[in-house]
Amino acid sequence: MPVDAMSPRPSSLTSYRPAIQARHFAVASGHYLATAAAFRILAQGGNAIDAGVAAGICLNVLLPDLTSFGGVAPIIVYHRASGELRSISGLGWWGKRASIDTFLREEGGQIPLGVRRSIVPGAPAAWLTALARYGTRSFAEVVAPALELCEQGFPVYPSLRRNLAREAEQIARWPSTAAIFLPGGTVPEIGDVLYQRDLARTFRRLIAAEEQASHRGRVAGIEAALDAFYRGDIAKEIVAFVQQEGGFLDEDDFADFAAEVEEPPSVTYRDIVVYGCGPWCQGPVLLEALNILEGFDLKAMGHNTPDYIHTVIGALDLAFADREAYVGDPRFVDVPLATLLSKEYAARQRGRIRSDQTWTEMPAPGLGAGTRQALAAGGADTPPQPDTSYVCVVDAEGNAFSATPSDGIGSTPVVPGLGLICSGRGSQSWLDPDHPSSLQPRKRPRLTPNPAMAFKDGQLFMVFGTPGADVQPQSMIEVFLNIVEFGMDPQQAIEAPRFATYNYPESFWPHTYRPGLRQIESRVPESTIEELRRRGHQIEPWPEWTRVAGNVCVILVDQARETLTAGADARAEAYALGW
Repeated sequence: MPVDAMSPRPSSLTSYRPAIQARHFAVASGHYLATAAAFRILAQGGNAIDAGVAAGICLNVLLPDLTSFGGVAPIIVYHRASGELRSISGLGWWGKRASIDTFLREEGGQIPLGVRRSIVPGAPAAWLTALARYGTRSFAEVVAPALELCEQGFPVYPSLRRNLAREAEQIARWPSTAAIFLPGGTVPEIGDVLYQRDLARTFRRLIAAEEQASHRGRVAGIEAALDAFYRGDIAKEIVAFVQQEGGFLDEDDFADFAAEVEEPPSVTYRDIVVYGCGPWCQGPVLLEALNILEGFDLKAMGHNTPDYIHTVIGALDLAFADREAYVGDPRFVDVPLATLLSKEYAARQRGRIRSDQTWTEMPAPGLGAGTRQALAAGGADTPPQPDTSYVCVVDAEGNAFSATPSDGIGSTPVVPGLGLICSGRGSQSWLDPDHPSSLQPRKRPRLTPNPAMAFKDGQLFMVFGTPGADVQPQSMIEVFLNIVEFGMDPQQAIEAPRFATYNYPESFWPHTYRPGLRQIESRVPESTIEELRRRGHQIEPWPEWTRVAGNVCVILVDQARETLTAGADARAEAYALGW
């Protein structure tokens, strides 16, 4: 079935929600109210970037357990009129006073919860850089829905209540966080209205800075808001709190920071060009694994058969091994990205996958050189921490927006009076100086969030992404293949059972290593699981519809019919809308 033909669904495939089909614009995000906010901006005449930024900031309000305006927000933008396709890093750096030696000497070789893992927030720079370069609206206009959610509140929903309850003990240790998210000292109940008035005041301060410079034009106003955050009183207040609590950030760490705007790396999967983010995140895992898988006849293997799952896991194991050996902030690490994403290298890696046997520990990296740590297994019972969301938008002009905001309140405390955290993404650094993602002054940790976008015949084809820590590129690949190889519509592709490998050190501190572990949703037949075990896979089933398998959103573009089809994951609160 041609992937752009969108022929009727095969009768054997069902989904629990309809795929959203539209002619003009479509949006999907990790929360239905954020999706509604983007729809509102689009209906008012804003473009995909305006709507995406509006939804992203709403996610910072609606999902405080998963994201923060003071967190991270990697973005990929396609601006059709200019032809520009760019990634915006949305990832801050360590302060210049941070060092491995300090953590070894004062923290017993740990990166503890709290401001000592804080880096400069990257999300505000990403949102406002995208808006200034590619949007059409002011910051005041796009932040209006989020401001309303802060001041008028929104009902607490089940997963937020669950995560707040799970993190309640930690939240209670931080008075500034507890005052907002444990009102009256208790976990709010489902349906209680949650207010974030301090964050509203922060938004209003940025709006005021924008308005003072608005006589110089829209872009100048947005840049003034950026200055207010990174070089004004807001930065001073964040730094004062971080320093008071023992962290490593100074005012010039903020003043010198800017989100990097780059041409994103890509690979070609058959006739589709897939773009991810660079080696400052784990985007290369998505791209390398797709490059390896291109050489297999996956369709002939059959969807989620033992051969198929075994092969996809093999490609992922190889890509993750290369991530651990070579991938880190390219301003500090000479990442051999051109080699890792080449067809010749993919062919060599493909030859390492055996049909009858799997790796029971992380394989050697493909280039031989690079860091090869002594890995200690352990911590298999460590529960995954809640983190991250996603938003994608395509508008009537063909612009597209793909972003993966992150950093919730469980990692580091809310800055008093501002209603946001100072990104705790330092937890994705290593205290091994030889690791490509080692902690160094002004270095960016290697980020897990990695939004994606795909083109066919030079035209926009798909926008997609997900939360899910190290599972992100895995869920994204599986959904992509469900559409491209197996002819599913986006909603079917999202709802299909998933699997993941954990055969690598996890990105979050303490970088737990679980050699040979695979997890598979229990909707996969037991006979398939048993055959995988026979080939050497260590299988631990996931529950059905587990949030740990991601919360994928997709927008598929049918250029011939001039239609959009969007899907959103029922594993959490994601929703899609279109017109």
